[in-house]
Amino acid sequence: MTAPAWQCGRFALRLERVHVMGVLNVTPDSFSDGGRYAALDAALAQAQALVEQGADILDVGGESTRPGAAPVPPEVERERVLPLLRELRGLPVPVSVDTSQPALMRAALELGVSIVNDVRSLRAPGALAAVRDSGCGVVLMHLRGEPATMQQQPEYADVVAEVRQWLARRLEEVEAAGVAAARVALDPGFGFGKTHVHNLALLAALDRLCPPQRPLLVGLSRKSSLGRLTGRPPGERLAASLAAALLAADAGARVVRVHDVAATRDALAVWESVRGAQRGGQGPAPVGVQRTEQERA
Repeated sequence: MTAPAWQCGRFALRLERVHVMGVLNVTPDSFSDGGRYAALDAALAQAQALVEQGADILDVGGESTRPGAAPVPPEVERERVLPLLRELRGLPVPVSVDTSQPALMRAALELGVSIVNDVRSLRAPGALAAVRDSGCGVVLMHLRGEPATMQQQPEYADVVAEVRQWLARRLEEVEAAGVAAARVALDPGFGFGKTHVHNLALLAALDRLCPPQRPLLVGLSRKSSLGRLTGRPPGERLAASLAAALLAADAGARVVRVHDVAATRDALAVWESVRGAQRGGQGPAPVGVQRTEQERA
């Protein structure tokens, strides 16, 4: 029987294994690597490096959504992102654009982008229409508030139940608007309108967050909760990020969004081999994406 897949334009990412999404921020102010890849040459070199290290997806973002970040004018975000996307059209893996701006979504899709990763879950006016007929994959993320204010005393009666219900409801709404469920991945939004305690509760209950047959995407790499646990700054959170990625994978996450692709790929290779042996001697699932018939034609 064919394994379920996340349909992302011409790519189909099979959900029998964990996929690594490599982060590529072309912003001057991202919390971890702000400014390092703002120049086009540096961004292109990093994109190639991430693919060579084993990234299954490349996620390009031009607006920082760290806590307290101010909104970026749409034209500035497009100026940061589109020249890079133009140069990435020949990559052998899906390219994702991390944006909430419908105009950028449309322009990126015209350049062959396969995934729209929207922290605001296509709630901006025109966002659903921008992706509806494209066939691209989409990521819907739980976010309470806006980045500039989201960490100002977020409160939940039951964070696990509320996030789970919100994700299921948003999936239904997007599907009713014409985006097939097979195109959707869901993200609980670690650190987006959630305290350290909320984040730990969500990680502990990760296996209960996602509706059946839909992939869960988890982004914990280098985040402040890991710094809170270890006392280390963002650049020294590799070990904690690897632990978080493996916990997420073990709980059923099918995509992990990370800065450190090579190290994550190695950690997952060990985890997959052990899980394969536990299932009866099977080895790890094959590395790499499976393309649709349209791509192979």
